[in-house]
Amino acid sequence: MDIRQLRYFLEIVEHGSLTRASAHLNVAQPALSLHLKNMEEQLGTRLLNRSRAGVTPTEAGKLLVLRARTILNDLARTEDDIRNLESDPMGTVRIGIPGTLSGMIALPLIMAARERYPRITINIAEAMSGFIADWLSEGRVDIALLYSRSHEEGVVSELLLEEELVVLWQGEADAPDDLDLSELENIPLVLPSPPHGLRHLVDRKLAAIGLEPTIAIEIDSYSNIKRLVSAGIGASILPRYAVQDELEAGQLRVSRISAPGLWRDAFLLYPSDRPVTRAQEAIRDLLRDVIADLLATGAWAAARAADNTTAG
Repeated sequence: MDIRQLRYFLEIVEHGSLTRASAHLNVAQPALSLHLKNMEEQLGTRLLNRSRAGVTPTEAGKLLVLRARTILNDLARTEDDIRNLESDPMGTVRIGIPGTLSGMIALPLIMAARERYPRITINIAEAMSGFIADWLSEGRVDIALLYSRSHEEGVVSELLLEEELVVLWQGEADAPDDLDLSELENIPLVLPSPPHGLRHLVDRKLAAIGLEPTIAIEIDSYSNIKRLVSAGIGASILPRYAVQDELEAGQLRVSRISAPGLWRDAFLLYPSDRPVTRAQEAIRDLLRDVIADLLATGAWAAARAADNTTAG
């Protein structure tokens, strides 16, 4: 196999179709089919399952996808390091961020990177935490920001900050300034579904005091949670900074949770078992600086710097 065959194979898998991959690569479909046939003959196994709906990788094909991404990423990083050894960092850095964190971090990070590292392109992908963790493992993103540390070998989990969660009410509600979690018993709640990290935290904290949440609606969208609370469907629990605009507009009210409060950790994750480019190192350092500035200026409302960092 050669590098070109690996690139062609990944394109076929990612597009799920020889026809679509052919159009994207601008390579004739018969030539692409021949490359695939040669790879399967060289490896002595079938790599793709074909159907009218398209193609999907076999078990062998899935293994090749993972290894091919690693090989191509390592090659790109090596070329980038050699070309830019004597110059400013250059290249693309791919970051996976959940939507809530992205709303706070993405813009200041991009603006800071344009000023300090104009030769670096930042590619930000938003998704739920589970998807982002998978992307990091597969090498589809270089850096991840998540609300939980990774327990995978070869992944560093660096605790960046802690953010306060508050109880959210309709703007006209007679909400207390502070309340105990036990006071949420029988209160209808608008929360994300159980696979969501925030829901897992809320369920765990309520279970610790012998309660189960009374669910009004489950919805995996912070913007829609805020709309539903504003419409009087129920209360919710969200990060304080995520509702700042609605609080100022009088659409929502919040109650802090009595001491010690309810706090959520945010981690910076990156692989320790893969080559790292100068661009990735630069953006990791810049990300730490941007977050420190957001905390120092109070722009990240009700958040505090972490006491230490941990590696996993």
